[in-house]
Amino acid sequence: MAGGGSAAPGAKPGLSANSPGVTRGVVGVLLFGLLAAPAGGAPARRVVSLNPSLTAIVVALGAEGALVGVDSFSAREEPAVAGLPTVGGLYSPSLEAVVALDPDLVVFVPTAEQRDFQRRLAELEVGAEAYDPVSFEDVLGTILRLGERVGREAAAKERVAAIRAARQAAEARAAGLPRPRTLLILQREPLFVVGRGSFVDEMLDAAGAENLGRAFDEPWPRVSREWLLAAAPELIIDGSDVAGDALAYWSKWPSLPAVRDGRVVAVPQGSVALPGPWLDRSLERLAALLHPERARPGAP
Repeated sequence: MAGGGSAAPGAKPGLSANSPGVTRGVVGVLLFGLLAAPAGGAPARRVVSLNPSLTAIVVALGAEGALVGVDSFSAREEPAVAGLPTVGGLYSPSLEAVVALDPDLVVFVPTAEQRDFQRRLAELEVGAEAYDPVSFEDVLGTILRLGERVGREAAAKERVAAIRAARQAAEARAAGLPRPRTLLILQREPLFVVGRGSFVDEMLDAAGAENLGRAFDEPWPRVSREWLLAAAPELIIDGSDVAGDALAYWSKWPSLPAVRDGRVVAVPQGSVALPGPWLDRSLERLAALLHPERARPGAP
């Protein structure tokens, strides 16, 4: 996330490197290449995932059996891989630990910190693919490509179809309704929000929000407190994952319409800002926050 594609200081280790709240200078827009893996051939059978969003996709497609190692955050957050060997953190994977697992495919999100890691994988002729899902279509493309690589193409197509259908349904339900002036907070200190061009921005729009962060032509801009106060959001969705009551925190600025009207809501960041396989659920959650009177029964 970050203004100009820079890093969010103090970023939490939990989200994917391309996720809001954590992005470290990653501004690409698509799956960008193979380091050593062939374009086709047999499905990968020994996969190491170095990113929680990619791990979540592999698991959702029913290919968790192909995973032989994951990053430490994936191991903590994804029950299906909790017993697998870990190979380090998002920004500091261990080359030795990865190579020891004898993978035929390593999947990751590129970061500045991993440039040397990527080069050394290529030198060792370890098959690897880098993904950078920023936009909504990028995320869907990542799901489809990973489905191909692990032999779960049909499951990937089903997942993508479900997400597309959820977006269409959200747009239909939001048509003609008021569009609350909304900010989705990714990090409080320093302050980062969802800007223009990310998959979260697109979901906010589909669910019926006027995303005030679109004033910035960046996916995850760093903004000032003064700008936020002047923007006067009517709804604040706080995904910063900070302990404590979100309304109590934002009530330090009582002039905010969202505070005045009690429309400050905390959500787990991963529930709306992880570029993973469950964007349909994220759309449902956002729609319920924006227009609770129109929320479907059982919405997440």
